[in-house]
Amino acid sequence: MLMLALALAAVVLLPVLIALAVCADEVVDRLTCGYAHWRERRLISRLNRAVDADKIAGRIDLAALDRTDRRPLEQLAADLRCLRRDRVGGTGPAVVWHSSVLEAYDERLRLACRALGITEHLAELTGIDRQLERVRVEAELDAAGLRLPAIRPGQHQRHS
Repeated sequence: MLMLALALAAVVLLPVLIALAVCADEVVDRLTCGYAHWRERRLISRLNRAVDADKIAGRIDLAALDRTDRRPLEQLAADLRCLRRDRVGGTGPAVVWHSSVLEAYDERLRLACRALGITEHLAELTGIDRQLERVRVEAELDAAGLRLPAIRPGQHQRHS
């Protein structure tokens, strides 16, 4: 009876084991991406708790959005998406090129924050503090409705 149960379990589990062996890289990729997404969401939630959203919403000057010299928010969003793709998945080998993309990206983040009344401190910070501020600002812009899709290195964003 035990042998029959073991044989039946082997017949049932063998296709599952073969499927896991064939798709192991996909399973590992999904697990690592899920973990990375969880860590990012955890960091963003910590940063959100550190920021008083009601105070930020009260500082938005709606008249500033109607200025004729203001760059359209849609153009800023498009620039940010392109620069984000280049920043994350860029293939330029030069450090100067990478730092130029980061500077342009940070400048567009500052303009978008100014347009939406979001406080940012990108200009004053350096190193890891600036990277953390960049993540916080991206989360604030996302909460304000300016979506910047996450891009993994090596992944190219589709334009639609």
